[in-house]
Amino acid sequence: MVKINVGGCSSFVKDADYKVYVEKALAAYDVLQGGQGAGNDFLGWKTLPVDVKEDIISSCEAVRDDWKSLGVNLVLVIGIGGSYLGARCAIEALSHQFVRPEGVPQVVFAGNNLSEEYLAELMDLAKVRNTACIVISKSGTTTEPAVAFRLFKEYIENTYGKAEASRRIVAITDAVKGALKTLSTQEGYRTFIVPDNVGGRFSVLTPVGLLPICVAGFDIRAMLKGAAAEREALLVRGEENAAVKYAAMRNLLHSEYGKAIEIMVTYNPKFTYLSEWWKQLYGESEGKDGKGIFPASVTNTAALHSMGQFIQEGTRVMFETVINIENSNRNVVIGSDEQNLDQLNYLAGKNVEHCNAMAQLGTKLAHIDGGVPQMEVSIERINEENLGAIFYFFEFACGVSAYTLGVNPFNQPGVEAYKKNMFALLRKPGFEAQTEEIMKRVDVKL
Repeated sequence: MVKINVGGCSSFVKDADYKVYVEKALAAYDVLQGGQGAGNDFLGWKTLPVDVKEDIISSCEAVRDDWKSLGVNLVLVIGIGGSYLGARCAIEALSHQFVRPEGVPQVVFAGNNLSEEYLAELMDLAKVRNTACIVISKSGTTTEPAVAFRLFKEYIENTYGKAEASRRIVAITDAVKGALKTLSTQEGYRTFIVPDNVGGRFSVLTPVGLLPICVAGFDIRAMLKGAAAEREALLVRGEENAAVKYAAMRNLLHSEYGKAIEIMVTYNPKFTYLSEWWKQLYGESEGKDGKGIFPASVTNTAALHSMGQFIQEGTRVMFETVINIENSNRNVVIGSDEQNLDQLNYLAGKNVEHCNAMAQLGTKLAHIDGGVPQMEVSIERINEENLGAIFYFFEFACGVSAYTLGVNPFNQPGVEAYKKNMFALLRKPGFEAQTEEIMKRVDVKL
């Protein structure tokens, strides 16, 4: 279960103000639970931990086992935004950072950028590996993943043949419509469904996240179990509800005390992509209507030697949310050295993680003294169950927080602006009028 500590904010806010925002967050909680708020047709994520059917889980496991029988050692996951960030977060958190177990494929990601060098170098890797592909898109026409899929579909077909390509490509897409659905039916790809009532950034507990995580060798049943347990905890309404506390404090700091930036802090590099997933979740859910808290992130202790200076003494517009991992999964003890030239014998016999914990505590005290409020979100250790719990916690808290702020958590109208300009510049059919207009604004020769 996820725990939250807001004590690091207590010296910055008035108790009476916090109580007001707890009541606001409870009212937002009721809107979310009652399904009466803006975007309420996208609430399917709320019950995913208990709604995911056995046939979906077993189908994910069947793909994993089939590709293992083919000797697949590279899986390309093609998608952008919520179609890859949750899976990448889980895989990077759970994986050994330097060694891949025998028989477990390396999972890499494409379709999240339009870098020619990135795609070319990924193709270099595919050419020396035994490759399969998961493509994730509701429509199949989103530019970044569509470009990547066209390239790698052609490569897989040319390398393994059309018949075997249909075994090596799995699509996660709309149930009935869209270019990718049509192609999947035509080519005979195994297909998983993106539920209509679950938006991309809330989709990690659908096949969008579950299939890549399963193929990477991790226990998606345990992940769903952890999410279900967190859901049960958050169903208990009250001022001690962790999501209510988080939503209340972050909105209070923002609305009444001028804190415009929230920095997610981790002291374990395995959670760097948790921050990336969280930034999309909160940035896309709250950043609209001229409102929102800007989500940023750092990985300490490395960032203490770079961004640490600004956080300690720069403009006082930020607060921190620290991801606290109570126990390490490994045990590394610092030894003694007779010469003690590095002057570290005072640490002899101590675990490295003890030093990390003291760095975390020392930083907390320093940043609070420097004027930076701090919350802590804690899990017991990094494993599948706790990842499921923290995914669900932040999703639920996001709904509560956005309704507290007064915005629709489940739309993203601003995302379309760059696409329209890009389509016009690329001369996509149907955008001729926009092309003529936009060329007047940029220094581009027709």
